Amino acid sequence: MEPVVHDPLWRQVISGAQMLFVAFGALVLMPLITGMDPNVALFTAGLGTLLFQLVTRRQVPVFLASSFAFISPIIVAKGEFGLPAVLGGVVAAGFVYTFLGMAVKLKGTGFIDRLLPPVVIAPVIISIGLGLSPVAANMAMGKAGDGSAQLVPYGTAMLISMPALLTTLLVAVYGKGIFRLVPILAGVAMGYGLAFVFDVVDTTGMAAAPWLAVPAFVAPEFHWGAILFMVPVALAPAIEHIGGVIAVGGVTGKNYLKQPGLHRTLLGDGLATSSAGLLGGPPNTTYAEVTGAVMLTKNYNPKIMTWAAVFAIVLAFIGKFGAGLQSIPVPVMGGILCLLFGSIAVVGLNTLIRHQVDMSESRNLVIVSVTLVFGIGGLSVGNGEIGLQGISLCGIVAIALNLLLPGNSHWKNRELHEEE
Repeated sequence: MEPVVHDPLWRQVISGAQMLFVAFGALVLMPLITGMDPNVALFTAGLGTLLFQLVTRRQVPVFLASSFAFISPIIVAKGEFGLPAVLGGVVAAGFVYTFLGMAVKLKGTGFIDRLLPPVVIAPVIISIGLGLSPVAANMAMGKAGDGSAQLVPYGTAMLISMPALLTTLLVAVYGKGIFRLVPILAGVAMGYGLAFVFDVVDTTGMAAAPWLAVPAFVAPEFHWGAILFMVPVALAPAIEHIGGVIAVGGVTGKNYLKQPGLHRTLLGDGLATSSAGLLGGPPNTTYAEVTGAVMLTKNYNPKIMTWAAVFAIVLAFIGKFGAGLQSIPVPVMGGILCLLFGSIAVVGLNTLIRHQVDMSESRNLVIVSVTLVFGIGGLSVGNGEIGLQGISLCGIVAIALNLLLPGNSHWKNRELHEEE
């Protein structure tokens, strides 16, 4: 199926706005959870998408924005090293994509097959989702993400978070057309409305904020401890990236692994993530919601993503808009995150099932078991400059066990080879 290439300009603009609407909920939710600036996230999502289009010669209709895989390491590393050091880690994480892209260019996709088979990447993804579950539960009950403070009374918080969750579930399951792709926005709207009813929204920030303002960009600092925290986490979104490129290729009828090539798409994603870190934004990843919107609208023209990126950059300079986003009370986000974080874990489970990973084999059982306990349990190895824990540690351990335990050589990631 050939993509539409002669859309009128007005239709491209409207389609671009629609794509940003679909991506918007998850895009701003991630920085709000981690304490980053949502306006900066909007700017870096737009900039990252434009960089991706430049590298891939505007051939792939995808939108890049905030990656949920990095939430846990950002929260932990931010508390230990500070935001500038975390951003240095984000810049370094972008180079992981670049390295993988170079390896694919030189060695072919077999390199990724051997380094990151499903038995490695699936438990890491499960750990990302389940490791964050206490954050979702605490926020739904009106507490800070780490449970350290009660920000909203428990009873009021539950009356806000549970309807927000229920709305998200209903729209995701029963929504029709484009509305099925925006369950997060629907949940936020419901929760925010209830928060106003219960008078827990602080609007002083919105009133004080200017209409137009330059986003609060933050320069990175490079700290080995924070870099070691962030870099291993990039392996999971790298696999997510490959799946996203395969998925959008399935929608448009094109093989993007060959043209423009997986090495180019990985490089584009890496540049998007590193540029975000340089400016104070969260790491970027391809958005499945937008791929769903592409499939639904049957508009395969990559130019619409250019317009989505432009709209994101323009919104980033509206000061009151960002202040309004930051006024969303924690129970609103907590209710929705009960679904989102669980969904991340389910993606990992589905990876094991889809690739028919035999858990009765001792090798697979050992890799998955140790990875899950290290990732969810929060085991820490070392401290300070060379410390590793959580997702970072379990990612490295999973790769090491896969390479060291006998039986790795015969495994092939069937999906990549079938799609090529």
